[in-house]
Amino acid sequence: MTQMTSIMRNTVCVASLLALVTPGLASGNADPSGTWLTEDGRARIRVERCGSALEQVCGYIVWMKDPFDANRQPLKDQNNPDRAKRSRPVLGHQLILGLAPNPKGYFAGQIYDAESGKSYEISLWRESADRLKVKGCMLSVFCLSQTWTQTIDVLSGQLVGMTGDPTGPRADNEWVQVSQVKSPQPKPPTIARVSR
Repeated sequence: MTQMTSIMRNTVCVASLLALVTPGLASGNADPSGTWLTEDGRARIRVERCGSALEQVCGYIVWMKDPFDANRQPLKDQNNPDRAKRSRPVLGHQLILGLAPNPKGYFAGQIYDAESGKSYEISLWRESADRLKVKGCMLSVFCLSQTWTQTIDVLSGQLVGMTGDPTGPRADNEWVQVSQVKSPQPKPPTIARVSR
């Protein structure tokens, strides 16, 4: 019995230590969905589930502090390496590109920076109920972290529609959710015949 007690005590001790060192591991991949204010306050990013089985997360710019250029025209994605995307507005475009869950308790993948036209490796995880930690790396060596704050209010100019709707952000083609199941057509009403 004392050996079993010792094993249980050690197991609890190791589990507690892991929970303190890696909070994401202890709680699994906590869903990062929500609307987040970036650390510099220049944008709000909507993070939501994406992918064929909704196992990944994508993110969209839904509000910008300064969405217009010097001519009062919407900022365009003019530095995008894909020429076809250079005329799209920055507001509403997808910048977090299908991050996959990681066994260490975070989501990892790429983020697109419209200012430079480059993509970077990132990982993100919920630091707390209203805080999202975002760590971006260039060449897996030079890394910076930010803390984004969850928002629940709506600001003037913020996109509030569902992704793909006219009042919402737009997913890149590779992340558009296409329903493979057609909804059944309703049957016409049947009219009961009364015999006389």
